[in-house]
Amino acid sequence: MDTNTDRNDVEDEEAMIALAKKDLQHFEPIYNRYYESIFRYVFRKTDDEDVAADLTSKVFMNAMNAIHKFEYRGVPFGAWLYRIAANEANKYFRESKRQLLALEDHKVRMVMNCGNLEEADAEQKQKVLAELIRELDDEEIQILELKFFENKNFKEIAFILEKKESAVKMKMYRSLNKLKERYEKMNKLGDD
Repeated sequence: MDTNTDRNDVEDEEAMIALAKKDLQHFEPIYNRYYESIFRYVFRKTDDEDVAADLTSKVFMNAMNAIHKFEYRGVPFGAWLYRIAANEANKYFRESKRQLLALEDHKVRMVMNCGNLEEADAEQKQKVLAELIRELDDEEIQILELKFFENKNFKEIAFILEKKESAVKMKMYRSLNKLKERYEKMNKLGDD
């Protein structure tokens, strides 16, 4: 994308937010713009359509109630919504005592880049990676999800998780190295 298009998108978004701050009846374009991506994000975490719909509606209700507090701080408005969504999902998991991991097969395949492998090898690698990912802590999983499945940059991830950007980068690279080392170790054990 060129710089003018990016600037126009930000200006359009700023105008929508300014209108919504004055009158919540103008919140609908914001809702329409972000609903699908927020729903997908929450659904990936919960793996339950009804729960995802309920949590997504809470995200937008919270956003409407707090839009007057929103200020641009170098990240798009969408990152603010993702932060609310992450908090709502975490709250749901704490209250329901459910696992914070709901990775689908295509996600595992994407992380492992198994597209060029024989189907049996790809299936085996997916199973192994899914087991390894379960050993990561919740924050490591959130960082990987936001980076690889939501295509967020480090600045946005740091904002969403309320962490320093350098800490997010370090944690992501350590998580990937941990996965790689464990995967190679499991492969060696399998070959013996």
